[in-house]
Amino acid sequence: MDTLARVLYIDLARKRYWVENRPELFEENIGGTGVAIKLLSEEVSSKTDPLGPENVIVFAVGPLNGVFPMASKTVAMFKSPLTGNLGESHAGGRSGVAIRLAGYGAIVLRGASDIPIYVAVHGDRVYFRNAKTLWGMRSSHTVGRIIREVEPGSGIRSIMRIGIAGENLVRYACVVTETYRHFGRLGLGAVFGSKKLKAFVISGKKSIPVKEKTLYRKLYDEIYRKAVETAAMKKYHDLGTAMNIRVLNKIKALPTRNLQQSFFENADKVSGENLAEEYLGRRVSCAHCPVACIHLAAVTIPYEDEPYFKQTIFVSYDYEPIYSLGTMLGINDPTDMLLLIDKVDVYGLDAMSTGVVLAWLTEAYERGLVSKDDTLGLEPRWGDAETYMKIIENIAYQRGELYAALAKGVKYASEKYGGKEYALQFGGLEMAGYHTGPLGHLGLLLGSRHSHLDMAGYSFDQKNLGKNVYGKEYVEKLLEEEEWRQVLTSLVVCLFSRGIYTPETVSKALKVLGQEHEVEELFSIGQKIHREKLKFKIINGFDIDKLIIPDRIFEVPSPHGYIDKEKFMKIICYYKELVNYRELISSVKE
Repeated sequence: MDTLARVLYIDLARKRYWVENRPELFEENIGGTGVAIKLLSEEVSSKTDPLGPENVIVFAVGPLNGVFPMASKTVAMFKSPLTGNLGESHAGGRSGVAIRLAGYGAIVLRGASDIPIYVAVHGDRVYFRNAKTLWGMRSSHTVGRIIREVEPGSGIRSIMRIGIAGENLVRYACVVTETYRHFGRLGLGAVFGSKKLKAFVISGKKSIPVKEKTLYRKLYDEIYRKAVETAAMKKYHDLGTAMNIRVLNKIKALPTRNLQQSFFENADKVSGENLAEEYLGRRVSCAHCPVACIHLAAVTIPYEDEPYFKQTIFVSYDYEPIYSLGTMLGINDPTDMLLLIDKVDVYGLDAMSTGVVLAWLTEAYERGLVSKDDTLGLEPRWGDAETYMKIIENIAYQRGELYAALAKGVKYASEKYGGKEYALQFGGLEMAGYHTGPLGHLGLLLGSRHSHLDMAGYSFDQKNLGKNVYGKEYVEKLLEEEEWRQVLTSLVVCLFSRGIYTPETVSKALKVLGQEHEVEELFSIGQKIHREKLKFKIINGFDIDKLIIPDRIFEVPSPHGYIDKEKFMKIICYYKELVNYRELISSVKE
C-alpha cells in the first residue's frame, strides 16, 4: 500500500502523536506544496501568532520523492515570523526521501514544548528526546554531530536542527539539514525555537509501490540520462549557480553595496570560476540525485593558539550567499566571504536576509541614521569582513536595541531608524540577488512567497534584453510560470530540474505510480494551488495596494535601463487583473 496519504500529527505540548489517512488531500493536490497549503489553512488563522504555540509546522513530500531522480526536496510551510504571512521553504538533502520512506506524505507539528526537546521519528514510532543539554549550543553543526552519535538510521536519516539564532527567535533564522542544506527564508528556525524544538530527526525503511514497472524502468532511465548526459544539468554540476556571478555582472544586474550599483568591480574574485579553481574541495548530492550541485569550498584557517597548525573547514556556497555576503557587502577576498557564509551557517541564519540586513546597516551608518553607540562600538564599512562577523554574532544574540531590531528584518529596522527607501525588502522578505529589470522585481514583490524562484521574473528579464517587457503578455507568462511551479513543488522535484520535468514527463511519471493526470489537468491543479496560497495570504493581511516598493530599485540602472516607476505600477495592475484580485478578496470575505 502506498503510504503517501498518511499524515503524521505530532503534539509537542502533550508529547503525543497519531496518524490520519487523507487520500483525498493527495488525490486533489498531488503532494508537497499543494497538500501543505491545505494543511496549513486548516490549522492557523489570521489571529495566529507566528511565534505562539498555535502556529504549526507542516512538512510535505510528493509522489515522486524516493521514486525518480532529482525528486529530492521537502516543502515546509508555517506562518512566517518575518512577514506575519505565508511561510514556505524548500530544502534538499535527505529529508524528502526520509519522510517518504518513514511512511508519510506529510507531518504536522503542533503546540510548543515546555522544555527543550528534539523529536525523532523512526518509521511508525515517534520519540520525544530531552534536549536541555543541546539548548544554548551556538553551532548548528555541533548539534548535528551530537545527534548523529545517538540516533539510529545512519545513511538514511535526516537531521534538521537550529542554531543559536533560532533559539533567540531571530525572525529570519533557518533550519539546517544535513549540514549543507537549509530550510532558509521566512524564519522557520525561529518557529522551531518558539516551540523549544532544537531538532527534528526522521528515518524509515518502507518501500514505495510502482504500478507500471516496465514503463517505470524506461522513464527512470530517460530522466537519469537527461540529468547526467545532457547540458540540461551540466552547469549545476560543474560550477553550480555561482556561475551567475560573472553572467549577471557582465549585464550589470549584480546588486552591489546595498544596490548602490549593479556591477561589482571585483566580481571575478568571488566568481564561481575562481572559487572552483582555488577553493573547490568536493561536490555532494542530495539523496536520489545524480547531479551533485552542492559545491563545498575547502578553507584553511590557523588555530588561534597554534599558529603553526591549521584546520580545514568545508563551506557550502552558491550564487545567493555569494551575492548577499559578498557583493552586497563589497567583500573582495574570497576567504573572507566564505568565512562569513560559514558564520551565518553556524548560527543558523538565512544568508540572503542576513546579507541584506548588513548592507542596509552599513549604508544607514554612513548616512548617520545609526550611531556608534547603537552599534556597540562597531563601525560597519564596505568590505570589512571582521566587523561583519561581530555584527552577525550580535544579531544572533540580539545584543542591544539596534541588533534586536535588525533581528526582526530590514523592513522593521528601517521603519524604526529610517532609510526605508534603500531597505531592500519585498513583502517583508529581504531581496534575492537579481537587479535584472522590472520582471525580476515584480516576481519578488508579488510571488506567493516573494521568492525569485516563484515567477522566475529574473529569467524572463534576461531572455528578453532589448525588448519592452512592461506589456501585459509578460505578466501572463510570469503567472503561468508560477502556476506550473506549484505542480513541480507539489511532486516534489528540485526546481533546477524543471527543464527535464516537462508537463508531458510529469504526466507519464504519475501514470507509472497509478495516477492519471493529463497535461491540461496538471495546469489546472497548479492554478488552483496558487489561488489557495493567495487566499491564505489575503486572509492573513496581505494587501497588494499597501506593499512598499524600495525607491532604490528605480535609482540604479538595470540591463533594461532605469526601471520606469509608472510602468512598473502598471504591470502590478495587470497582475491584479489576471489573478482576479478583487474576486479573491471578495471570496475570502465571504
